[in-house]
Amino acid sequence: MKLDQLGWDSQLEEAFLPYKETGFTAGRVGLEHKGSYRIFTETGVLLGEISGKMRFESAKREDFPAVGDWVVIQARTDEKRATIHAILPRKSKFSRKAAGLTTEEQIIAANVDTLFIVTALNHDFNPRRVERFMIMAWESGANPVIVLSKADLCENPEEKVLEMESVALGVPIIVISVKENIGLDEIADSIKPGQTVALLGSSGVGKSTLINTLAGEEIQKVQDIREGDDKGRHTTTHREMVLLPSGGVLIDTPGMREFQLWEAGEGLENSFQDIESLAEQCLFRDCRHQSEPQCAVQAAILSGELDQKRYDSYLKLQKELAYIERKTNQKVRLDDKKKWKNISKFQKNFYKGK
Repeated sequence: MKLDQLGWDSQLEEAFLPYKETGFTAGRVGLEHKGSYRIFTETGVLLGEISGKMRFESAKREDFPAVGDWVVIQARTDEKRATIHAILPRKSKFSRKAAGLTTEEQIIAANVDTLFIVTALNHDFNPRRVERFMIMAWESGANPVIVLSKADLCENPEEKVLEMESVALGVPIIVISVKENIGLDEIADSIKPGQTVALLGSSGVGKSTLINTLAGEEIQKVQDIREGDDKGRHTTTHREMVLLPSGGVLIDTPGMREFQLWEAGEGLENSFQDIESLAEQCLFRDCRHQSEPQCAVQAAILSGELDQKRYDSYLKLQKELAYIERKTNQKVRLDDKKKWKNISKFQKNFYKGK
C-alpha cells in the first residue's frame, strides 16, 4: 500500500525528513493493545513496540502512540516487526479524561479529518450527550458530522433532525438506515481517498454495522440491541483503523460508557455559539445571567428562544471543564515538585560521593 492512501501529506514528509536521512521509515498505527501496536506500512502490516529510549522519555500517557498516529519506525520486515522511535506531529487529536479518578488525558484517535458523531433514532437519542461530544470534536481540530442512525426505527425522523439542529449549529446532519439503504451514499461520498474519519457514539448505535457496510465485508462483530430497553450491546472493545476499498480510512471506537471532557477552549464556544452570542448582548460584560437587569440570556429563556435544558447543560459543562483545569494545574505543580525533589536528591548524593 502507498502511504498517501493512509493520509500521508507534505507536512508529514517534511517532519519525517530528518529521520528518513538516518534510515528510518514511517508507518501509521492501526491498533493498540496492551503496549503492542499494529502498524500499516508500505511493506505491509507490522507488529510494533516502543523503543526503550522512547519509553524512558515518555512522561505522560499522551506521549505514547494512539490509533491514527504516524510513527517513526525501524522495520524488521522479515520478522514482520518494528520498533517505534518517535511520533510525528499530530494535526488533530480527539481526547477525553481517562476513566477513573486519575486526572490524565486519553487520546482516542489522532490525525482525524472528520468525526462522525453517531446516535441512533431510538431510545439512544440524546442531544445532551451530543453536546458533550461536539465540544471535544471542535477542540480536536476535526470537522464534526452528526449521523442519525436506525431511521427505520423512528416514526418522526424529521422532528429529531430539527431537535438535533438546535444543538449542532451549522453542523451537517445525515440520517441513515443500513437496513433500508437510506443515506449510505451520502456517508460514502463524505469519505474521500486519503482522508480519515472516526466514528464516535454509545454502544449499539450502529457504528460496526456502518463500517461493515462501507468496507463491503464483516470486519466488526455486530450484536442486536437488547429487547425491552432498546439499548445497544457493547461490541467494539478497542480502537481500530479500517482501510476502505474507496481509499478512505475509518477509525472505530468502543461505545463510550464514560465520556468526561478533557479540555475545551474554542470547543465550548463553537458548540454553544447561540449562548455565547446572547451573552455579548447583556447590559453588563460580567453578567452572570441570573438576576441582572437586561440580561439577554435570561430574556431568551423566558421568550422560549433558548431552551432552559440547553442552558443548564452549558453551565454543567463549564463547571466540569473548570474542575478539570484546576485538577490538571494541581497535578502539574505536584509533578514539577517531585521532579525537582529527585534532581536535588541526585545532586546531594553525587556531591556526597565525591
